[in-house]
Amino acid sequence: MTEPTTRRAARGVRRLDEPEAVHGHAHGPAAPATRRVRLTLTALLVPLLLATLAGLVALWPAASDVPARIPVAAEGSTVLRATVTGPVDEETSSVLARLDDGSRAGGQDVGGDEITVQAPPEYLAYGFDEGDRLRVLFIAGAEAGGGTPFVFLDFERGLPIGILAAAYALVVLAVARWRGLAALAGLAGAFAVIGWFTLPALLTGQDALGVALVTSSLVMFVVLYVAHGFTARTSTALLGTLVGLALTALLGSWGSGASNITGLTSEESLWIPQYAPAIDIQGVVLCGLVLAGMGVLNDVTITQASAVWELRAVAPLATRAELFTRAMRIGRDHIASTVYTIAFAYVGAALPLLMAVYLSDQSLATSLTSGEIAEEVVRTLVGSIGLVLAIPITTAIAAVAVPGAASSAPGPQPEQAAETATGEVAEPRGR
Repeated sequence: MTEPTTRRAARGVRRLDEPEAVHGHAHGPAAPATRRVRLTLTALLVPLLLATLAGLVALWPAASDVPARIPVAAEGSTVLRATVTGPVDEETSSVLARLDDGSRAGGQDVGGDEITVQAPPEYLAYGFDEGDRLRVLFIAGAEAGGGTPFVFLDFERGLPIGILAAAYALVVLAVARWRGLAALAGLAGAFAVIGWFTLPALLTGQDALGVALVTSSLVMFVVLYVAHGFTARTSTALLGTLVGLALTALLGSWGSGASNITGLTSEESLWIPQYAPAIDIQGVVLCGLVLAGMGVLNDVTITQASAVWELRAVAPLATRAELFTRAMRIGRDHIASTVYTIAFAYVGAALPLLMAVYLSDQSLATSLTSGEIAEEVVRTLVGSIGLVLAIPITTAIAAVAVPGAASSAPGPQPEQAAETATGEVAEPRGR
């Protein structure tokens, strides 16, 4: 016969099936993972890390193979900065502006000069306001034909974007503090990997699937451990993330091939091969498909691993099967919300394209399976399948790795070890 609930409750121990177990404020934190679990996770992750580093070395592009940078301006032309000072002249398709101090064009100092900037009709329709910052191209010899040598390139957005980036960093630091700083450092490391390895490797024609797996694996090792600490909980989430990425890569390889996703759906994909002949555009699509799933996978795997550990903390006597079942309830809610999160993110990013599809006189099925939309549909579906599969996999790994019922204390005692903010255990003084 089982022990009465009231007797267990009097000792501060409840099972997950008792109504008040979720409050559990009388229980201490779950004990750290056992030595066997830590060794097992290490034995699984270290070979994966070594394989990632070996792939990094094997796929690292030779500097001589990386295509030369494409000049923004032709020889004799110069990119300058200017500020709008006057109204738009629709008859001449131009706007008045003043060049920044220190500007030089055609070998002469033109800083502070008032100039007329030629602009495309669509930008004139958008409108220019006084004080707008512009990037303009000086074309040597254009004035000989009676026109202005200054042509509008784009708006200068450095300052407002810099302000937004600084505000984002400050908000993250204010709310998440040291954990937020670690996350920002991990993000910087991820972009360093992509900038120094991924992009040059793809441009030199390295195997795109290998580049995708090496990049995603290395980024996840860096981001997860830097942001969440070297704990069994983080290792569990990392293992689930890597499995999810592998499944995404396999599904993406089949899906992009079976759907004949060529990647030739944007202006950039058409002209880049002229400057990087070795590039595999279809492989670039596959690589992008895998990289697109990294962020969301990281989110759900960390959430599931943390859910299992927190459930163990409030229910020390729960079985591993109970932990898995309860954590999967959280996972199902996460799946439900993530499904439309991914879809809405694409809708927001591709709204002009969707409007063009709406105006086209063809069936919805034809629109969703053609061109650029088909590419995004495959990316979304493959990423979502990998995401959904990663949740039960990570939850199962966490349920096995979390301390067992016998190793979880029923309540906090002064002489017990306390779990630190990083998830490690600080032994009491005097021992």
